[in-house]
Amino acid sequence: MFIQNAWYASAWAHELTKDDFLARKILGKGLILYRKADDSVAAIIDRCSHRFAPLSLGRREGDCIRCMYHGLVFDGEGTCVEEPGRKGVSPNTDIRSFPAVERHKLVWVWMGDADKADPDLIPDCHQNDSAEWACVPRYASFKANYLLVLDNLLDFSHLSFVHENSLGGSRTIAEVNPKVEQTDKGVKMTRWYLNEAGFAPYLKGHERFEGAVDRWNIYHLSTLSNHFSMSSGSAPANTGAPEGKLAPETMVFHSNQLITPADEHNTHYFWVYAHNFALDDANLTNSLAERVSAGFVEDRTMIEAQQQVVNEAGEDQMAYTHFDNGLTLGRRLIDRKIAEEQAETAKAPEAVPA
Repeated sequence: MFIQNAWYASAWAHELTKDDFLARKILGKGLILYRKADDSVAAIIDRCSHRFAPLSLGRREGDCIRCMYHGLVFDGEGTCVEEPGRKGVSPNTDIRSFPAVERHKLVWVWMGDADKADPDLIPDCHQNDSAEWACVPRYASFKANYLLVLDNLLDFSHLSFVHENSLGGSRTIAEVNPKVEQTDKGVKMTRWYLNEAGFAPYLKGHERFEGAVDRWNIYHLSTLSNHFSMSSGSAPANTGAPEGKLAPETMVFHSNQLITPADEHNTHYFWVYAHNFALDDANLTNSLAERVSAGFVEDRTMIEAQQQVVNEAGEDQMAYTHFDNGLTLGRRLIDRKIAEEQAETAKAPEAVPA
């Protein structure tokens, strides 16, 4: 089950070209994504209306896609504009299109009621393309339900164990209880690890100061678009970072992570790990991307293995511990929104076509 009326990250902008298309499944629906001649983005269902052949087996022709089964042609709005052997087209041959917007190097699609697709609801990921930050766009695919991925992000105690030699490096992370807050968009978590002996392993070789470190992870999950926005950093210990006083040598990072369900068993993961210092140091930018990516591989290995056990467990219930306050709140907010959408659809089932 998914929230439908939300903007979901579907692709990085650089993945779309003017002479080809990208097939990608979002919320259980196959889509065709492509860039038109005017640079706008088209998103249409990956299914010919005639005999349901996948348009991903078709051919790009200008701003249109030709189905290579019986030759019907569809434009970026899903309108059937050509039917071979006939003047005009047969009735009911148009297909569904989806609102799509390119912003912050990402292509966002709205999978629900198109009349509710307000671009102002697109998550703020300005660090992705700001001159004040440096980062490298990355993508990963998880063979697991998106809720398990969100659980992972809302319980950072796992950093002490899954990422012992990469993103974590400290047992303190699992021993610090985070501050958990509900916001108007989702869940906010605040974690401080004060007077740590050193930097996290992924920063080895990039340190800007010596001695003890005050580390933090302050992150917010918007449960509408599954946007995980995290401020993190390392400051010289006892220089006032928890009060907002950042010494010049403090290392500040911001990560935007977009968790988009492909279907009930697979998840798209779009992310950046940006830094606002040493902006001309391409080695640092690329190194951070590679090391954080390696950490996410560790996450993927654990989460995919977890999914296999969940599949086998059937009706068995997971135990909950004091670590789970954040993820429990997140799941509750998602369940509530899904229930609200279902209730609304039940009143007007024709409002959103399948």
